[in-house]
Amino acid sequence: MMPRKIIYLINPISGTKKKAQVKALISRKTLEAGIDFEILISKADGDYDFLRKRVKEEHISDVVICGGDGTVNAVVKTLKGVPVRVGIIPMGSGNGLAFAAKIPKQTSKALEIIFQGKAYGTDAFYINENFSCMLCGIGFDALVAHHFAKKKKRGLQTYIKVASLQFFKAKPYSFEIKLNDGILKTEAFFISIANGNQFGNHFTIAPKASLSDGLLDIVIVKKMNKLLLPFSVLHQLSGTNAIQSASAYTKNKNILYLQTDQFSIRNPSNAPLHIDGDPRDTSPEFNIRIIKNCFQLLRP
Repeated sequence: MMPRKIIYLINPISGTKKKAQVKALISRKTLEAGIDFEILISKADGDYDFLRKRVKEEHISDVVICGGDGTVNAVVKTLKGVPVRVGIIPMGSGNGLAFAAKIPKQTSKALEIIFQGKAYGTDAFYINENFSCMLCGIGFDALVAHHFAKKKKRGLQTYIKVASLQFFKAKPYSFEIKLNDGILKTEAFFISIANGNQFGNHFTIAPKASLSDGLLDIVIVKKMNKLLLPFSVLHQLSGTNAIQSASAYTKNKNILYLQTDQFSIRNPSNAPLHIDGDPRDTSPEFNIRIIKNCFQLLRP
């Protein structure tokens, strides 16, 4: 077996952790483990093409992202198809993929998982030609993501403040969803498309989701009295809402929960879009498809 060599990528602006302390801990623990390593600063422009060449030429065994879901997305998108393991030390505002994979937030415990070196095939997906390795949303949660991205201060408290303010302005959008077993026309506050179960911060919007089952979970939060909206979402988070089929669509359900490997959405209201927590340009139509075993993720 080839000796391991790890590249750590630290995002200097993600989340709220003190990066100098994290860097010192990573250096000490990796030296103690006897593993060759290098620490780099993540790139603000998301261009990681240089990693593909370095992984191949220098026999890098692992690339570990010390950041949030946006940085994970950019790195994994670049490295898909490259024989390298991907690790995560959660340092973002939400850490959805890390928590879905049961990677702990404590840096020392996340490092233990990385040093064990056990990696598992993990799915991802495309929404049109945009790559996602965790979750994307169309509608209210994307609107929150667009406003959150403009804030200088990060973290959960800032996100809650932004979400609370936008809640009072929230409106439903029109959608037409085409699945293998039918077409749904509905008005909804938002649609979540999930490979993992997380919004982030342990909010499990898609409790039945698996990172490796070849399926996407679709959560449609329909138009309803806005006073009912928080309670309906909490019911979904609880995991008691069963998976349904398009043919079983009923008007008396506030939240629809579906699974499929590919589908499309017409978006005539131009509802906003986020991908892995980062705001993106929306589209009048989305085509979504799973990428089975897209990358090897170091996880318990």
